[in-house]
Amino acid sequence: MTIEALQQSVDGWIKTHGVKYFSELTNTAILMEEVGELARLMARKYGDQSFKADESDRDLGDEMADVLWVLVCLANQTGVNLTDAIQANIEKKTRRDAERHKNNPKLK
Repeated sequence: MTIEALQQSVDGWIKTHGVKYFSELTNTAILMEEVGELARLMARKYGDQSFKADESDRDLGDEMADVLWVLVCLANQTGVNLTDAIQANIEKKTRRDAERHKNNPKLK
């Protein structure tokens, strides 16, 4: 699925099943909640914290998809074309960091 198709798919779902988008501020708060859930799972799966008995079956991909879903909602409702935005972001990083990481002794 392309990013454009993802944006269209989410928009179609919202208009068909979700009635309407939550406000931008509400979706920003929801995004922070979803990132927190992902961070919690990462801390337990790859970090030093352990799972509680009832939370070890959480799915990493599902948590990432929740974050992406809300981010796409925010892009749709604010008129951001994520394909254009990510292409511009890659170009920015390429210009800015062309030699930076290659010269970072911490990455060798």
